[in-house]
Amino acid sequence: MSNRYHIELVSWETHADACRAVREQVFIREQKVPVELEWDTWDERCVHALALSGRHQAVGTGRLLPDGHIGRMAVLQPWRGRGVGTALFHALMAEAKRRAYPLIELDAQSQVVGFYERFGFVVCSEEFMDAGIPHRRMRYSL
Repeated sequence: MSNRYHIELVSWETHADACRAVREQVFIREQKVPVELEWDTWDERCVHALALSGRHQAVGTGRLLPDGHIGRMAVLQPWRGRGVGTALFHALMAEAKRRAYPLIELDAQSQVVGFYERFGFVVCSEEFMDAGIPHRRMRYSL
């Protein structure tokens, strides 16, 4: 498998199928998130980062909400550890900066808090459960 991929900022209207496929695999199948908790009304109002392989297959995604919240970061298992998550995150952060959001928040699964700390995010909550998975709220001031 080639390590080549690129990141695009896309809308739900044009790329829902691709984003949905990644999130279904990672959240619903792997992490057993109930379907009714994965899908919400925010997707249509978000900007989505989409990682596409050299063959134009979706391998990762994340979203930026209108209030500056980053969420739904997901990378397909064969692509983890190849920088895809970092690239998605950089694209979403760059868009947040472009929009001049003063504060970025996210709810990180507790197991990946260290990933976000590498980018300067700080934990600002006690651990809480979301979809049966332990999370911590994190913040970054722009």
